[in-house]
Amino acid sequence: MIKVSYFARLRELTGKSDETIEQQSMTVRELLEWAEMTYPGFGKDTVHVAVNEEYALKEDVIQSGDSCAFIPPVSGG
Repeated sequence: MIKVSYFARLRELTGKSDETIEQQSMTVRELLEWAEMTYPGFGKDTVHVAVNEEYALKEDVIQSGDSCAFIPPVSGG
């Protein structure tokens, strides 16, 4: 099982701050595709993913027991 957390606009879009996905392993790319299919408008091409508190590449593999965070792009000045 993989725990995922949502921040900022993604928390509003999903209606939750976190949830658990019943998968043994998947790549970051597959996780983003899952999020886009589950929550249309998620923005898989602009969202960053941290795995166990470190930014991850789309090719990185997430294992059961890992914690992931979806981090939307930030703007400001």
